[in-house]
Amino acid sequence: MRYLKPFLPVLFFFSTCIGLFAQDLSYYLPTGYNYNPAVPKPKDVIYHEVGQWHVTHDRLVSYMRALAMAAPDRIKLETMGYTYEGRPQVLLIITSPANHQNLEQIRTQHLQLSDPVKAANVNIENMPAVVWIGHSIHGNEPSGSNASLLTAYHLAAAQGPHIEKLLSNTVILFDPSFNPDGLQRFSTWANQHKSKNLVSDPNSREFNEVWPGGRFNHYWFDLNRDWLPAVHVESQNRLRWFHLWKPNLLTDHHEQGTNATFFFQPGVPSRVNPLTPGKNQELTAALATFHARALDSIGTFYFTKEGYDDFYYGKGSTYPDINGGVGILFEQASSRGHLQESSNGLLSFPATIRNQFNTALSTLEGALALRKDFLGFQRDFYKQVPARVAAHPVKAYVVGAAKDQPRIREFATLLDRHQIKIYQLPASLVDADFQSRYSFVVPLDQPQHTLIRTIFERTADYRDSLFYDITSWTLPLAMGLQTKELTTLPASLGSPFLLTEKSLLDDAVIPDLSIGASTYALLVEWDNLYAPAALNQLLQKGVMVKVATQPFEIATNNTARRFEYGTLLIPAQQSTMGRAALQELLNTLIGQYKIVVHPVTSGFSTAGVDLGSAKFVTLNKPSVALLTGSGVNATDAGEVWHLLDQRMDIAASHLEPASVKRVDLSRYNTLVMVGGNYGDLDKDKVKTWVQQGGTLVVLEEAINWAVQSGISTASFKKVKSATDSTQFRAYETRDEVAGAQQVRGAILGATYDPSHPLSFGYRQKEVSLFKANRIFMEKSKNPYQTPFVYGKQPMQSGWMSKENREAASGSAAVTVSSLGSGRVINIADNPNFRAYWLGGSKLFLNALFFAQVIDLGGARNGE
Repeated sequence: MRYLKPFLPVLFFFSTCIGLFAQDLSYYLPTGYNYNPAVPKPKDVIYHEVGQWHVTHDRLVSYMRALAMAAPDRIKLETMGYTYEGRPQVLLIITSPANHQNLEQIRTQHLQLSDPVKAANVNIENMPAVVWIGHSIHGNEPSGSNASLLTAYHLAAAQGPHIEKLLSNTVILFDPSFNPDGLQRFSTWANQHKSKNLVSDPNSREFNEVWPGGRFNHYWFDLNRDWLPAVHVESQNRLRWFHLWKPNLLTDHHEQGTNATFFFQPGVPSRVNPLTPGKNQELTAALATFHARALDSIGTFYFTKEGYDDFYYGKGSTYPDINGGVGILFEQASSRGHLQESSNGLLSFPATIRNQFNTALSTLEGALALRKDFLGFQRDFYKQVPARVAAHPVKAYVVGAAKDQPRIREFATLLDRHQIKIYQLPASLVDADFQSRYSFVVPLDQPQHTLIRTIFERTADYRDSLFYDITSWTLPLAMGLQTKELTTLPASLGSPFLLTEKSLLDDAVIPDLSIGASTYALLVEWDNLYAPAALNQLLQKGVMVKVATQPFEIATNNTARRFEYGTLLIPAQQSTMGRAALQELLNTLIGQYKIVVHPVTSGFSTAGVDLGSAKFVTLNKPSVALLTGSGVNATDAGEVWHLLDQRMDIAASHLEPASVKRVDLSRYNTLVMVGGNYGDLDKDKVKTWVQQGGTLVVLEEAINWAVQSGISTASFKKVKSATDSTQFRAYETRDEVAGAQQVRGAILGATYDPSHPLSFGYRQKEVSLFKANRIFMEKSKNPYQTPFVYGKQPMQSGWMSKENREAASGSAAVTVSSLGSGRVINIADNPNFRAYWLGGSKLFLNALFFAQVIDLGGARNGE
């Protein structure tokens, strides 16, 4: 035994270190409560202590289901929907047994607060406040979802008069994981790299995920930017439940850099969106005192009123602000793994979880204490709608999409998700730009008045020059729609549209196509949003398709009709299929994509080129590879993937830059490079591939790589310096000066050459593109190869510094150059931004389908 004595302290030391960060519930739970032993503790279901491992999404859901079964008088579990990867999005409705007995009545009464007609008469004296607690919309910010285990347990099992009072006066909508797919991806990474002896070195693999990381959803999107555009199924599922209840308060639990502390709102005062009522910020500040008290009690350092803002309404912490509620952002310093060194000492995963848990409880304490204030604010927000309508000069917007019903339907669907009513276009408003089949009216005299304004308005004046996110998001511009402001309402708006296929797309005007013996060819209009999807299906099935490079006029159904650049020509006589099979295929595509197809019985045009002209160019089947992986901007790549896969049904290969040296590139005719750093890419191999006839599509910073690699001949404008070395500046302003030169996201209008293949399908005067970089291209030396150009004053909405505006003026938005037998398409900005920028997607898809149509002689930059 004498040999064991020296060993005992060492054993104790190591066992203490190993167990120090595997805390049991006593480390987290507040004192003063008894807990119902019939309610399972997290460890009973997930098989480890909270914070000992990162909870996986499947175990998280299992625990939430177990709580709902063990405490049915307090918890009702709903499934909002499923993610792309098939994971359930669960929502726990937590309240008192008595409230559960009258839950539907409470919900319908609560919704009366958001009815301008009924709001004034709603009695809020005994009405419960509705609080949405949401966690970890970024999957690799996991302390929120792991804290949800504790909060849910506490709300299900805690006993005593205080918890009874809380549950009686609130309805808690509890969302344990905003981003199930991302959480699962990250938890797997963190757990598989955990050592028994915890490693805290920030350089260790545990803290450095492989691309794309767990932040994003399946398609590599940041779901915390998707509350307003609602492109993704996760957002759409969540919004349905948001508007079923319209919560007074919504919390959004995030993480930030490891060397930070803890942030809670209010944010930077000068960066609050001007449409947000002052009362919203007053309530945010009042609630902050509860968070401060909670964090003070456990010795956690924190900060407010800096770094983060409330400007863009597409985030979880801001979307409630435009719906009569209050959104609250929490940002916890991230341990990323289980234990990490930081400038504030060792940061353990359990410590991050405890802070999130405590601020969830402080939110509920604040909601209880300020219940009538939150309810009163929501009631007043909607009660004041008539006054805001009367004071606002714009009374309605007319919205139209020239000859593109699917595009206008996409926008109508977006508005419907936000409970915005649209109306049929009265005859008095029909003109050349707005036709009844492709247009509707959005009056501002409706409950969502303020939300309509943020969707439609263009912004030019700002209180600040620094922004946490984008500076503009005018959705009609983004989606390529025409709008007109009405300062007076027409005498009659007719009936509201119902969002059904028949009412908005009017299927009656699209009869089944018949290809008879006399049918000579079929003409497909390229204006349609989903025409590229139909073209891809035709080419994949071996159908010969040509594209018109000149407009023409020809008789169809005994009427002469003009067809524009980009019209698709399908000979009725195909070598790969008979007329009956072609007819069946086209009718399927008409039903699926709503394309417009015109049969013709002759190739003789009444004006312009005949159908047998060489001006109709045969198209090749696209074989697309998208570079993805280390160094590539994941969200930009995800936008391309989503566009091709979800919207256009186009399969694209994903290639790692470092693997290109081993790949046979000859199987692809198009290579797409989004913004990023391509240091690992074999430039010589890509250059040879382009010379041999490939099409390289480069976006944003990828243009720099192509130029430096000798593949693209694009050139750039110089941006003037914003600082004068002879001028004195206070040291504390250095971040502000540098930050103001960043382009955080503005909307620029580009004019275009409609005869250029990259412009096929556009009809509006300008194409709105989203700029979030400092790539300002010079116009091509070849006058034929700058198809999109920014004018003298291209800014349509948003903020850019004077120096950046000057650089944008007269710059090229798109240029084309050639190398050997191949083409390089240089697109300075992101035409697919966040997947709702449908106004730019036509440009991008034209590059995939029509690059080979571009005359090489006209793409040689004067060589």
